Formats: sequence, structure tokens, C-alpha cells
Amino acid sequence: MEAGALLLFMFTLLGASSSLSFYGDSISFMPPQRIADETFKVTFHRRQNGRSNCSAQSSFSCEGGVCSNLDSSAVLQTDEDTGQSRWCQSEGHTTTTVMTNKTTFSLQDSGCCWVSNVEGKTNWTTQAELDLGTRSDSHSINRCPVTTTVSSLRVPQNCFTRVRLLAHDPDGDEVRCRFSADASVPLNFALDKKTCTLSRSGQIQTGIHVFELMMEDFSTRNITLTYTDGTSVFRDASDRNSPPLCKVKLQFSMEVLPSILDCGAGHVQPMFLARTPSHGDVLHATVGQNFQLFAQAQAGQSQIYDFQVSGPQNMTKEFKKDAAGNAEVTLNWTPQRSDLYRLVPVCFTAETNEAQSEMRCVVIMVTRSTITQGKAIVHCSSNKMMVALERASMPDIDENFLQLRDPSCSLTSNSTHIVGSMSFNTCGTKLEDKGDFIVFKNEINSFELPEEVIIRRRTVKIDFFCEFPKIISISSYYNMHSSDYIFTESSFGSFSYTFEIFNDGNFTKKVEASAYPVQVKLLEMIYMGIQATSDLPNVTLFVDSCKATPDDNPENVLSYDLIKNGCKKDETLKVHPSGPTSFNFEVQAFKFSGNYDQVFITCSVIMCEPENPFSRCAQGCVTEPSRRRRRGLSKETSSHYITQGPLQFVGPSAAMAAEEEGDVVEKKSGMPATVNFPPVFPDTKSARDGEPTGFGQVLTSHITTVVFASGFVLSLLLMAVIVRHYNRKRRAEDRTVLIESDCEN
Repeated sequence: MEAGALLLFMFTLLGASSSLSFYGDSISFMPPQRIADETFKVTFHRRQNGRSNCSAQSSFSCEGGVCSNLDSSAVLQTDEDTGQSRWCQSEGHTTTTVMTNKTTFSLQDSGCCWVSNVEGKTNWTTQAELDLGTRSDSHSINRCPVTTTVSSLRVPQNCFTRVRLLAHDPDGDEVRCRFSADASVPLNFALDKKTCTLSRSGQIQTGIHVFELMMEDFSTRNITLTYTDGTSVFRDASDRNSPPLCKVKLQFSMEVLPSILDCGAGHVQPMFLARTPSHGDVLHATVGQNFQLFAQAQAGQSQIYDFQVSGPQNMTKEFKKDAAGNAEVTLNWTPQRSDLYRLVPVCFTAETNEAQSEMRCVVIMVTRSTITQGKAIVHCSSNKMMVALERASMPDIDENFLQLRDPSCSLTSNSTHIVGSMSFNTCGTKLEDKGDFIVFKNEINSFELPEEVIIRRRTVKIDFFCEFPKIISISSYYNMHSSDYIFTESSFGSFSYTFEIFNDGNFTKKVEASAYPVQVKLLEMIYMGIQATSDLPNVTLFVDSCKATPDDNPENVLSYDLIKNGCKKDETLKVHPSGPTSFNFEVQAFKFSGNYDQVFITCSVIMCEPENPFSRCAQGCVTEPSRRRRRGLSKETSSHYITQGPLQFVGPSAAMAAEEEGDVVEKKSGMPATVNFPPVFPDTKSARDGEPTGFGQVLTSHITTVVFASGFVLSLLLMAVIVRHYNRKRRAEDRTVLIESDCEN
């Protein structure tokens, strides 16, 4: 790492075990403490996984004379497989005083041997490296990512989809995951670096696979790191080549089991139920007080015989099950004074002989006293929720330092309550599938300003959620029909957008939610409209951009611009006259080349005060938007994404019929109404090769039909009708040629 030399802490294994019992390990740091000008106190916990003799964890020594007062705790076994002897886990911690004026330190341990595995890996190495600079945003040393896994992950070969790894950063930094340099990467496993999710990229082999990952954190804000030798380093958050602030190695094993007949969650593979915490939740515990965590799972076609748990020393578990296949576990733990300010990772799975549930992990934050919990009332509707926080329950709380999970969404207040309102897909609201329930979650948190050295405000954390049983079709509002978007900003109060698809160019009758995904066909027009509402009486809506993607991710690299920087980019797009808070438009339907059958439309929208020459709304179409335009000169909102879709392509066969029947197919025989959608993006390779595209093939087929039919037509009147029909098709073909030219450009 930059800004100084690297001090190496070499923790050498005194006695290596010759048995094949190493299943992996993880290291988590307590917040480092600076206790003198050139002295730091560092405490870290190590969890080690194995099959047997888990309490015989490595002993460590410190080399080089740069540390003193080395204090290693007793290693205790924290969990084991009752009756099966498949896995176990232990935990121990080490505290040492580091005497250095350097900028970083690292620790390393190595040994033998990995459990017998497909990759043939034998020796293992544990690594961690921490920057010792004081951060300008938190005025403390950087805190490392928190992670761990259960001792033994197991999954049937045909049922593996993903493993979500715990990657929590106490400073709110971005955590990126990668395979370590010395890793033997298992074949056909892929790692998402941003989400730290392991997935399958091809057929995976049965047997035990071993994984060695490095988790690294990077500040999302510009910061300066100051060291004990007086030097400092500036870290630009936009610099993707900056070194990590900390890196911690995570090692684990996964056994790929033989295939099973049913991969459905809750059948052979256990499925967690509603009362189980969500993956990534941050829970709170108080020193000296009992902390309790409850999890519940079901497996209708198998028997859950235990829960595998990765937790701290002295955490106990109580297991219960019933004849219906349901099982539950209650974890109890009382943090000690030495655990104060510790972030404790806890992971758990439900176990059957044939399979294992998904792994869920949470983080327990240990504090001196209970964090202030206010009284909140939550109102849930079909596609939005509102939280009202009672002021009287939170005396001396400064509302100016409260925020939702997404800081760009503000809270409003009156004399009795602090209020937040949002739809299920805005303001950082998260969707969690809890088995038999779907939950939409958000939170109100207190925050600190970067320049604050001291504070005299209480810490606030209030979780709120809306929970719906799966028998209610709430998913149609979230996954299928994204319509209402509600935001709050200090200068505009609460405001919202609705984004709808309409049946025709009158923009009066919208497509009902039950008809989503909207089925689309070739050579038709789609009618869409955006409507803005605000607490302020006079506002103007401006649509800065609209683009199409094959999924609901607006950042997908595969996209097609309809509007960009306020300028029309698609030649078939037509904007209809509407009021200052409405934007109605039509566009000819399309699909993406390749194996894509859906299209989502995402627009970036802004609201401004009217008649302000400095606002983005007044600028209109700009070819080169100013990167440093000062939003403070005008009263306008931030830019917000709103998405509608999916529009599902159903093929070209009905294109001709659609010409005759109109733009909308009415409901028949109890089937939902569908909106038809036209052209397809041409396959650029076929166009270059001179071969007819999918669109051209459709036209060629119908032209041939017209020519063939004309040979049998004797009536002059019927011939005139066919010629007129041919001319209409030629005009449609000319429009498509323009679209092809635009795509190739």
C-alpha cells in the first residue's frame, strides 16, 4: 500500500495438523485503538472450521519485536454437528500492542491441510491487511469488512443458484470481493465482485470445493488519511485504482451433493419463514443483557435435524421441530465488557440429510446502552408505505440529523410526528423474500457530518417494514407494475410520479395492473404517460432521458436511448401536448436483438419551479449538458429514475391482424386486455451480410403472399384494395430502415 512501508505481522503456526480437517476460516477486527503517539491496540477474532478437533486452533506468536503484551484467549468450540460429525467451528481472539509509526500492518498464518477437495488444494494461508491512517470523515482508524460463513456449505448439484456472502462494512464503505491471488478457483463458479455473491456459470462437479476470497473496502467519499509520522494521503473516491483501506481473507468449503428430484424451496431444501431475520440485517445487543435471535424453517418433503450456526463464544442454541416439517432455533448470547463496540457476524443454515437451506448472515452491533427506539406507526398500502414517528417517544432528538436508508429522500415533520412516505421501489426500500411472506423494509437513522469532531446527539435507528403474505398478489405491484414513485426533498416537500402505459393516444384509459407484463407485437404504437404531483402549487415536469433495457436495471450496458439530455433520439417517438406536470408520448415497439423477450423503459425526471431560466426544465434539449451546473441557482428536485414494464414481445405473427383490429386487443373469453407493441431491433450482423432481418423476413413473407394472391384476383376493385394494402406495408418498411440506420450508427 502507498504512503509508507509495510509492516508485516507474521503469525506462524507452531504445530500443523496432518489430518485433512481444515474447512476454512475468517478474521474480524475490533475497532483499532491508538493509545500513544506511535502505539496501537489491535484485537481480532478468528473462527476456524473443520470436521473434528475444532478446539485445537493454531497458536500464534509475534515476530520482529514490534508488538508486546500479546494476549491470546482460550479457543472454544462454538458449534458442531450433533450426531453426524460432519462439521464444527471454534473461535478465539488475540489482543496485541503494535509499536510502529508505519502506515499499515498485515498478518498472515499458514498451515496444512484443507479437507480433501476437487481442486486438489492442500496448504492454506490466512491473510489480513489494515491501513493505520486516521480517516478525515470519521476521525478514527478505518474499520475492516465483517464477514464469516457456517462451517460447511452443502448444495445438491442441480439446485445450486447462488450463495450470498456477508460483506458488511462498519464505515459504510463499498466492499468488493475477488478470488485471492493464490486461490485455486473452482471450475464454473462465478463471483459478483460488487454484491459478493457466488453463482454458477456452468455444470459444477460433485464433491467438496474450496474457496479463498479477499474482501476489500473502498471509501465512497473523498477522504484524507493521516498517519503518526505526520504524512497524509488523499483518497479520491472516483479513482478505481486506489488501494483498499483493508483487506480480509475469507476461506470456506462447499460440498456439491448428488442431484435431488425437487429443487423447490421448502420441499427437500429447507426454506426460511417470516420470523427469520433477513440476510445482511444489523441487529443490536447491549453489554450485560441477553440478546436473542430466532429463526424458523420448513422442509415439507424432508426432516430438518439441526441448524448450523457460526456465532461468537458462549452463544447457545435451542432447537425444536414438529411433525409438519417445521423447525426453529433460538440463539441466546450475553455480550461481555470486552465485546463493547464489537461487530459480531452470525450466519446460519437449516440442515437436512439431503440438502441445506440458503445461508443467511446478520451482524450484531454491541453497544454500551440500548440505542434509542422511537414509537413509529406504519401505514401499508398496495404499493407504498408511510411511517409516522412519534416525537414524544424521542425527547431531545434533532430531526435535522435523521434520514432514510437513501439520504436523498428527506423526512417531513409537524408538531407531533416526523413523517416519511415512499413507494416500495424508492428511498432505499429493500424487498426480502421470507418464504411465506414478502417484506418491504426501510429504516430511519441518525447521521453525523464529516466535519464534526464531537457530537451531543443520541444515536437513532428505527426499522420499519410492510409485510404481505404470499397469498396476496403484492408482487404484481413491485415486480410487474411499477407505477407510483414517491419522494421527499426539503425544498419541495413530498412529491410523486406515476408512470403508466395507456390503451390509446387519448391517454385516458391505462392498462390495468392485472395485464402486466404487457404483451407486445410488431408494427404497433405504444402510448405511455408520466404524471407529476407535488405539495407546491406551481411546478413543471421535465423528462431528461428515457431509455430501454432488457431488464429493470437502468444501468444495464445493453440499452437503447429514446430521449437523452432532453433530446429525442428515436425517430418514431412522438410527444403529445400535455400540461406542465404531464408528459405523454408514443413510440413504435421494439425488442432487443438476441434472446431477449422483454423491454423495460426507464426515464430520468426532474421537477422545477416554473419560469426560472436557470432550471434544467428551462434548458430543454442540450447536446452537451454542463457537468458543473449549480442546482442551487434554481428551485428544482434531484433527478429520479422511474421505470415501467416489462413489455413482453410475443412474436410477429399477429402484426397484420393488429393493423386491421387497431392498437388494442379487447378482453375476450375472460383473458386480460393486452397492448400491442411493434418493431424489432434488427440483427446488425444479418443486416451487414445482406440477409433479411427478423423484421425484413416478416415483410418479405407478407409481400410474397400479396403477389401470390394478386395472381388469382380477377376483380379490379379487389386489386385496388391489395395495392393500397401493399403501399401501407412499404411505408412501414421505410420506417424500419430508418430505425436500422439509427441502430447501426
